[in-house]
Amino acid sequence: MKYALLGDLHSNVEDTKAVLDQINRYAPDAKIIGLGDLYECNIGKRKAETARDLPMKKAAHMPRGFASLLTFPSVRGNQEERIMLVTGREDFEHLPEKMIIDGAVIMHGHQWKWTKGWLPVLPKTDPPLLIFGHSHVAGLYRKKKRLPMEYGEPVLLKKKRYGINAGAVWGAREWVLYDSAARTVTFMKAGLA
Repeated sequence: MKYALLGDLHSNVEDTKAVLDQINRYAPDAKIIGLGDLYECNIGKRKAETARDLPMKKAAHMPRGFASLLTFPSVRGNQEERIMLVTGREDFEHLPEKMIIDGAVIMHGHQWKWTKGWLPVLPKTDPPLLIFGHSHVAGLYRKKKRLPMEYGEPVLLKKKRYGINAGAVWGAREWVLYDSAARTVTFMKAGLA
């Protein structure tokens, strides 16, 4: 089965539309799954430590037409968690922390540590393929190292442990196509030929 994985939309209508349009053209049969941070929280981490019961309009950037683009399942990101914290509402509680699909675990990426250089310290998962976002930097990881990858070129995954960062929709228009039958990932960027 094919999966189109996209994350870190941060409420950006134009970038989200561009990525969804590319998915519909390039992989119309793929199941779309979100990697979290669909919305942008307007409240920073420090202020969120004490801010409570804020109205949703103040806590989250929710531009007109954005919610109607979110027609796919998603995991919950740190932005959704912060919005719930500062509003006291449970609007995103239904989004799971992780999903398991054919041969892969889907998580946002804020659940584990990152190095100062923004390399992920990946947890061991079962299945061993972990697809995530959070850092806004697309990448292919194996044994604590970043491996080379090119947009639009499928990467054949051996039956080993990998981390796949799909990058960010917001600002970069990145996403990943995962083919579980062929066991490949293809890093994609809307706007590239």
